Amino acid sequence: MSTYPDAPGHRHVDTSMAAADALAPKLGRLQRMTEAAIREAGWIGLTADELAATLGMDRWSIQPRTSELRRKGLIRDSGQRRPNATGKMAIVWVAK
Repeated sequence: MSTYPDAPGHRHVDTSMAAADALAPKLGRLQRMTEAAIREAGWIGLTADELAATLGMDRWSIQPRTSELRRKGLIRDSGQRRPNATGKMAIVWVAK
């Protein structure tokens, strides 16, 4: 049995656990897509909103992948910040 970050995280609540179970078969593909987009962006990097837009996916499906990839040591916080859709400053992710 895989554990986070190789398996989706959840909050030990039935609905969260069900969502994690439903996502598990797609996780590797989503992580690979996310890492590839960040790597392709180079030193400019991507915020979670920019990443979702680049991949044409919902932010809620993609943003958790950044936490997983950071935990795996594949991406890092660049130290840059850019505004997200709500106007708040967001982490800009770059590949390691």
